[in-house]
This record gives sequence, C-alpha cells and structure tokens, in this order.
Amino acid sequence: MRLTYFALMPWRYLPGDFREKHRSVWVDIDRRLYDPIKGHALYNEYLDLLEHAETLGFDGLGCNEHHQNAYGLMPSPNLIAAALARRTSRAALVVLGNSIALYNPPTRVAEEFAMLDNISGGRLVAGFPVGTSMDTNYTYGQIPALTREKYAEAHELIMRAWREDEPFAFNGRYTKLRYVNVWPKPLQQPHPPIHIPGGGSVETYDFCIKNTYCYSYLSYYGYVRAKALMKAYWERVAELGADESPYRAGFAQVVCVGETDAEAERLYAEHVNYFYNRCLHIHPGFADAPGYRTIKTIKMGALAQYGRRPKWETLSWKNLLDDAFVIAGSPVTVRDQLNELIKTLRVGNLYLLLHIGDMPADKAMHSARLFAEKVMPALREHWPEYGDDGRFWCHPLQQRVRPAPLAAARGAA
Repeated sequence: MRLTYFALMPWRYLPGDFREKHRSVWVDIDRRLYDPIKGHALYNEYLDLLEHAETLGFDGLGCNEHHQNAYGLMPSPNLIAAALARRTSRAALVVLGNSIALYNPPTRVAEEFAMLDNISGGRLVAGFPVGTSMDTNYTYGQIPALTREKYAEAHELIMRAWREDEPFAFNGRYTKLRYVNVWPKPLQQPHPPIHIPGGGSVETYDFCIKNTYCYSYLSYYGYVRAKALMKAYWERVAELGADESPYRAGFAQVVCVGETDAEAERLYAEHVNYFYNRCLHIHPGFADAPGYRTIKTIKMGALAQYGRRPKWETLSWKNLLDDAFVIAGSPVTVRDQLNELIKTLRVGNLYLLLHIGDMPADKAMHSARLFAEKVMPALREHWPEYGDDGRFWCHPLQQRVRPAPLAAARGAA
C-alpha cells in the first residue's frame, strides 16, 4: 500500500452563519472574509503538518490545485511542493495536481514539474486533473465543452516536451509553439509517475488505462458509495486487457483517529461539521457547467450520485459514519473499515485526509500519530503479490543532495 497524507489547506475562519449569508465557498466568495495575517500563520501551520507526516512514515505528501475558494488555499500546488522539497527528504511529493487545460502554454507545467523532480531528487508524483467546473469554467473562463479537448492537447505537448531530446514545433488547436525545448528535463525518465484525479467521468477511465496512469477517485461520499463507480473502472480495465494491479487505482478518504470511538467524536465532530457544512457549500450553478460532463458519462449514469447529493446540514456525526463519508473512531475501528475499503475498491493508493475543516494542528497531529502507530502497520499487509509496482510511484535517487546547514551556507557565501 501507498499511503499519502493529503492536505486541502482550507480556510479555518468562515463564520458560523456562512451557509445562510453566503451563497458559495467557491468562485464568488466574499474576499473580505480573508485575513492575510491569519493566512500567513495558516500556510506555515499546514506546511508543518505535512512535514510532520513524513516523520510519521507516510509514503507521500499530497497537495492539489483550486482557485477562488476557501475550501483549499492552494491555487499553486507547485509552490507548496517546492517548499516541501527542501524540508523533507524521503516522502513522495504527490501533486494532484496541475489542471493542465488552464496553462498557457502547458509547457509551464512540464518545466515546473521537472524542476520539482530535480530539486527533490526524483520524489515527484505528478497529477493532471481536468479540474472542477468551479475552477476550470467559472474561475478561469474555459469553455466547458472544449475543456477535455484542450486537456488532451496539453497532455500530448507535456509528454513530448519531457520525452524528446531535440527541439520541435507544436502546432495544436490551442497552443502553437515554434520551439519546444524544455529545460530542465525531469529526473525520472521518461517522466514522473502520473496520477489522474477523477470524479467519475468514463473517459478518464480509458485515459488512465491506456497511458498506465493511476486513476484516483476523489470523493467526499465515502467508499460505500464509491463501490459501483470503482467496480465499473475495474470492469473497464478487464475489457481493455490491462493487468489488475491495485496500484492502478487510488481513493481519497476522510479519516479521524482517537484513542476510542467516543474520543474521536468528542475531538473531531465539530471540525467535520465545519468541512461538510461550510467548505462544501457550493452554489449548484457553479458545480457542473453545461457541457462540462461528456455525453458518454451522462448516458452511463456514472454520476447519478450527484443527483442525490445529501443536505450536509442535516447529517449528524452518526449519519456521516454510517454511510462511511467519514471513517472515524478508535484505531481498531478505523483499521477495520480501511481494510474493507482497500479490498472492496481494490486500491493500492490511499489519500488520507487526516486534517479536516477547521481542525487545529494539535488535534490533526494526534489523529495522524495514532494512525501511523496503530493503523498504518496493518494496512501495509495488502497486495504483497504485486510488490511496489514501480510504474505508479516515484523512483528517487539513492544518493540525494541534502540541504546544507544554514551556518555552513552562510560561511560558503
């Protein structure tokens, strides 16, 4: 198993009446709710949590890209990964990822990911999400029906930029470049492993299978509701004649660990409530622009769950646990449910949201420590027959440069 500590970096200070007085946490959120002084402290606190996760033994440190929102303060995940590259030494930098249809030209992604791979000594796991409708269509103004075509062209350009040694011209519909000659090259050749975050689009299945990328289902509906969608993915893997390595798939799950089930509720319930009721308060008109979903996906009904989106404000702690939106409780409770998740969905990559909502650092560290000490060892037992399947994970250099001590660096200057 590959276990990634996945950070959303939400804004912690949304008011209690946010849902009643503001129509959306995304796109048109009131900027007066943001305080840069608090933001300074919050960014550094979140980086501390990610760095701490490496010391606990997590395989990867995860970040992602979103815009104009309080759900996640990472319009540039590459900046977060760059900060982590120098203050960590072992864990993969799992950037899920860069929404490549938004970059003009997309070679910017090829360059920055190559830089991260070089700086970190080959610890990059790269992600190419299509992007949410809120980010892609409403914040960045992309035409919904053209988003995937633009995405496919950007992917082609980035892959060629990484693989080809000679300068070449690129004459796409959306990007035209006389010279493509990306410096530096990525350290991992021909390119870093790719994880594709998906929300259920059928075309993303085929794209991942064809290119030997990890399909990473990111959902806050929990693993019970994900069974049908992941079953369809594995059926498609079989139809296309690909192998059934569990490392072809990943899943994101909210997890809260306490010493007991009762402690977990006492420590974390208010922060889970903050997340589901404020951070996921999205105006329906922003969530799914006409043309954003493909006809094939709509016909297959793969996204029927979005039509049954629950009213978060009506859900109790018990509701969230019963439906496995959140896996929370004692180490034994969490271990047993995650074992079921892994086997049921057949995933080799878990992206664990151990910090949620407005949870303070001490509680997040408590949950992460209990997970690392009392849950993680049991999860390592899965999929021994597949080894580490290096197609879907990074390959760092054995001899990596370590940052020089500050005193030595000053002396050299």
